[in-house]
Amino acid sequence: MHRFSGLCALLFLLIAMTNDSNAQSPSTPVPPDWQTHAERTDYRETPRYEETLAYCRKLAAAAPTQIKLGDFGRSGEGRALPLLIAATGGTFTPEASRRAGKVVVFVQANIHAGETDGKDAGLALLRDIVVLKTQPRLLEHVTLLFAPIYNADGHERRSPHNRINQNGPEEMGWRANATNLNLNRDYMKADAPETRAWLRLWNEWNPDLFIDCHVTDGADFRYNVTYQFEEHENVPQPLRDWMRAAFEGRIVPATEALGNLLTTYMEFRDNRDPAGKGVEGFIGTPRFATGYVPLRNRPALLIETHMLKDYRTRVRATYDLLRAALEDVNRDPAGWLRVAKETDQKVVEEGSVYDPERKVALRIAFTDKSVPRVIKGVEFRRELSDVSGAVRVVYGTKPYDYTVPFYNESRATISVSTPLYYIIPPQWTEPIEVLAAHGVRMQRLAEPLTVEVESYRFSEVKWAGASFENRLPVSQKNQLVRERRTYAANSVVVPLAQPAGRLVINLLEPDAPDSFVYWGFFNSIFEQKEFGEGYVLEKLAREMLAKDEKLRQEFERRVANDPPFAASARERLRFFYERSPYYDPLMNLYPVGRVTVPLKARLVDFR
Repeated sequence: MHRFSGLCALLFLLIAMTNDSNAQSPSTPVPPDWQTHAERTDYRETPRYEETLAYCRKLAAAAPTQIKLGDFGRSGEGRALPLLIAATGGTFTPEASRRAGKVVVFVQANIHAGETDGKDAGLALLRDIVVLKTQPRLLEHVTLLFAPIYNADGHERRSPHNRINQNGPEEMGWRANATNLNLNRDYMKADAPETRAWLRLWNEWNPDLFIDCHVTDGADFRYNVTYQFEEHENVPQPLRDWMRAAFEGRIVPATEALGNLLTTYMEFRDNRDPAGKGVEGFIGTPRFATGYVPLRNRPALLIETHMLKDYRTRVRATYDLLRAALEDVNRDPAGWLRVAKETDQKVVEEGSVYDPERKVALRIAFTDKSVPRVIKGVEFRRELSDVSGAVRVVYGTKPYDYTVPFYNESRATISVSTPLYYIIPPQWTEPIEVLAAHGVRMQRLAEPLTVEVESYRFSEVKWAGASFENRLPVSQKNQLVRERRTYAANSVVVPLAQPAGRLVINLLEPDAPDSFVYWGFFNSIFEQKEFGEGYVLEKLAREMLAKDEKLRQEFERRVANDPPFAASARERLRFFYERSPYYDPLMNLYPVGRVTVPLKARLVDFR
């Protein structure tokens, strides 16, 4: 028996040494009754929902002073969303953790339920911490929140055919939830019950570090892990600097030292020509978890294991990265707490004083500047496909390094100044409710208020050609308007001098990539409700032309220079209707106001 075990260990080590991306140290021997389902099946399988919960209960029963099992809400089909809290010293609540100076680390798995690596890695890591005690100090300065199955309904829509690009396990869950929403596109609009539950959890705990576990699609290469974090102008400076130093300076090298090969998440500009046009980094808008969390002033790390690596390699790589992150937090808990506090303070200061010259980036894009980057890839050839009729790439297995241009320098394409307040009329209940779900601090007007505001009038409004995440996104052009408006009692006042200030801007500024306007929360302002009959407008147009020579000249220029307009009787008559007193002045006018001076109003608590 001992000889057989020794041969198995030797075989595993030899396999690991022959794979360039899988030179990980073998995991510590685990007693059979404590093996995870993945380990017990030699990483062929991942456990179902009930099997996962059974293992969670076993952990909690074995170490009741270090593990608590609960849930943070329900899925659309009614499943509990499990949450394991791991801590020492009884710090199982936000209040106890703060009093003890603990760093709250939130690790999330299975938001895409076919990407199960994080679940099996996290269960093994918790077992090694609290049962086998091979990683005993990882909770010394940490309270760990672990959500092993965020997308519980998708997790149970299992099939061996859910992930065509992925090498194991034999069966896995579905990418979306029970209503086919991608939860990793829902963080801002918060349509799904899972997202609302997640936001309640976040508002309660306000974690200091967030890690989201995924499996990537894309090209073939030797890296077994790619990673990403927001490092551009859309992130407050203290947080941006900290993430670069912590993730790239310490945690990634520590993970590589454990036998992994890592690179930043990258997208090939042309997947049919890997060595030709180069690669780009990734800009995560706030609809993504790791784009959202920096708007809450906290570091967020995306783990994307490489889908073509075998399941053992991917799970162990995720384990190693989680371990390295927790080790780093325990080495400098004060630093992790400090950056959260400093970023909160910076955002509050931004919203406390109006400075039209100080801008917050809403949209950013990569420039055309690149730097050379070596890709640790595998050999490949390009050939014309007789199936698709296009060039296809055929990957081999032999290591092959090649240099490509890497585009990761960014610039802000749209920026805005931070007002002191936004005011939202009370009838717009849906965006107000979503702001409340995000934990935004708000108040209400106790009585009507007339105030000078900045706002926007929209033009060239266009809807997407197809539904996206159960909504029809909007694009438009904005014209800044300044005017006095009267807001009714119970209108909602949102101060920007709060830690959620950057989040508020990204929801209420129409040009933000995941704003309420983009997601269609204000679609009815674009709808015309009164119309003029043609024979009535013909008469009105003649009267207007007779009275206004400038209007006549404008109309004639438009007819002369705009052939589609000139050819459309409807548009020619609409020209006059829109300039008449009969046209709806609220049409295409954004109802939310930006207030840039201190507000003198009687306010009451938001309810």
